[in-house]
Amino acid sequence: MMKIPIHRLNESRTTGKSNSKYTDLQVLRLALELDVEFIEMEYEVASDIAMAERKPSNSQTIVSSYVNGGKSSREELGNLIACIQSTRADVIKLNIEVDSITDVTPIFQMLTHSEVPLIATAVGSRGLISQLLAPKFGGFFVYGSLKRHSSWLTNFGPILHNRALRHTGYNGIYVPMLVDNVKEFFKTYTSMDFAGFSRKLISFVTNTLLVFLLGGTSVGIPHKEEVVKCCDEVHPLAKSIGAVNTIVRRPSDGKLIGYNTDCEACITAIEDALREREGANGVASHASSPIAGKIFVLVGAGGVGRALAFGAKDRGAQIVIFNRNYERAKALASAVSGEAFHFEYLDSFCPEEGMILANASSVGMEPNANQSPVSKVSFYLCITWNRYVKVKFFLTFLHLFRRPKELIVWFLMRFTLREILGYCKRPLRLGPLW
Repeated sequence: MMKIPIHRLNESRTTGKSNSKYTDLQVLRLALELDVEFIEMEYEVASDIAMAERKPSNSQTIVSSYVNGGKSSREELGNLIACIQSTRADVIKLNIEVDSITDVTPIFQMLTHSEVPLIATAVGSRGLISQLLAPKFGGFFVYGSLKRHSSWLTNFGPILHNRALRHTGYNGIYVPMLVDNVKEFFKTYTSMDFAGFSRKLISFVTNTLLVFLLGGTSVGIPHKEEVVKCCDEVHPLAKSIGAVNTIVRRPSDGKLIGYNTDCEACITAIEDALREREGANGVASHASSPIAGKIFVLVGAGGVGRALAFGAKDRGAQIVIFNRNYERAKALASAVSGEAFHFEYLDSFCPEEGMILANASSVGMEPNANQSPVSKVSFYLCITWNRYVKVKFFLTFLHLFRRPKELIVWFLMRFTLREILGYCKRPLRLGPLW
């Protein structure tokens, strides 16, 4: 295992003596005497320290610099590397601030063509791929943190897909990418030479076959509809839905083909769960879909919502859509012969027993994973509305007494969760409502 530097010499930020030049020299001399494998110091510190102070040693110096100001060109970074080389650094390290994921490409180009040991990474979530892909482009090594800094990295996709890639022997890696501008992203990363590889070299190595570094992508919220325009071809199902969640590069011609796997995956998962519950309750399984004829309440009218709406409609369900943007809900409802309502009415919507509630909105995603588009109390009351007559009386008293908190507590104490959800076969034994 590679050792890490035991000390880092920082540029003095104050007038204090803790980071003075004298202290830096003392630490440097001690590190050299101890034969530390790597010593990292900032460029400003390295420039001030006389190179004569460095005695012959097996230690290697890493000279680092932080680059501010967003996008930096390959030429600007090259000039900075030349300046750092003048300090006789063994390894050069650059931490580069980026505003967009497309600003990372100069880093890949620099790593590809660097003639000196180089560590170059982009700072922040949009630059994460620079750390994950650095070894591919010749990075000396990678710095990382074991602490989770960003909620958007909680996606299990990389864990699942990378394990599958290793299992099948596929030479590739699945990395998370935080994209702001979809069109700009595909324009930048779908070219053969975004990392600065020579087209002649690519052609020679691959025996004139087309090779692209980006073999495909998964598409998340909120880009599933917009990304349709970035595909060369779109599968008929995805085209009818108007949303794409999977893009695959066709090896024969390099074209990007868009698919929608949300639809079948979500609907079959719901069907399997319903069949399993019916089997546990001794109900004969449906020859057709268990969704057929049921009210399918859908929260959200974005890319995932569209996939669920079209899939449920195909199975014969009655679609009811709630969305914050009512016009979007209305347009989707019209496409699937359903009904649309304002999101604010969701808590008071109490349809017949056996409805299906599907959350296709961003509510409940990180960093607010415990949130729900439907309040717990409304959910319980809604489910029991048509099953138990006395619950209707309870709801009446809820409005008459104007003391919802006390009544809700009483209600939850009188019923167990299993009874509320309707799994208990025996009738509920209700006492007085006051």
